[in-house]
Amino acid sequence: MYIDPPEKVSQEQITIDVREIEPLLEAPPMDLKPWPGAKITLKDGRQMYIREAKLEEAPMMIAYMKRVMEIERDFYDVVGARVLAELLGWQRKRLKDPYVLVGLINGQWVGFANGRLMSQDINISLHTMALARGGRIGAVMYYTKAYYAFEILGNKEWWATYESYNGWHRWGLGMAQPSYPWPEYQHELGGARVYYVTKKYWDSMVKNYARQMVGADLDFNVPDELVKANEVMIAPEEVLV
Repeated sequence: MYIDPPEKVSQEQITIDVREIEPLLEAPPMDLKPWPGAKITLKDGRQMYIREAKLEEAPMMIAYMKRVMEIERDFYDVVGARVLAELLGWQRKRLKDPYVLVGLINGQWVGFANGRLMSQDINISLHTMALARGGRIGAVMYYTKAYYAFEILGNKEWWATYESYNGWHRWGLGMAQPSYPWPEYQHELGGARVYYVTKKYWDSMVKNYARQMVGADLDFNVPDELVKANEVMIAPEEVLV
């Protein structure tokens, strides 16, 4: 848009360094407590290590999600596209206060969970995926990020929504999550309904339900050899969602 200035100016063109623009485009981060890393024994006996994803692992994860986008079943095409965008937003610093957690078994990437903080009080759940079958990996990853929200970050509310029938059945219905009135409240994933869990509800019921689904609890006493065995993440050769 061009409008003639109402006064004479000494300089008609101003050059702006992009480093001056970046602070306006990149959301100032909050001081998030890091996920400390945890291990858990899955239902089938395998041991999974859950850690924060590394930024240098983003290209590999994005490449995998491009393959997920090609699956026209159970809304994985939508999920793959949205997770890809979320990973790019994390990588390019265009997502406010994101967290990305990965589940690993002997270095193999088998679980994924991500979200972001709207504020100190509200944690936005984005996506949870199991990349390998068996062991209730998806349930473990969902429990993990809810645990992270309430037990480590001290959030007061957890906002989720669901693209698939399975996700809604397992967590929306399974956790008996109430929803805010729609369309007054909309989740950022397509403007869908906001299903929520409060800290009080988490403490009184949801935490125990999630533990029962998982079949074990998180163990934060992780031996060095397990950390080392999962230091390098390897993407699955096949897409088994």
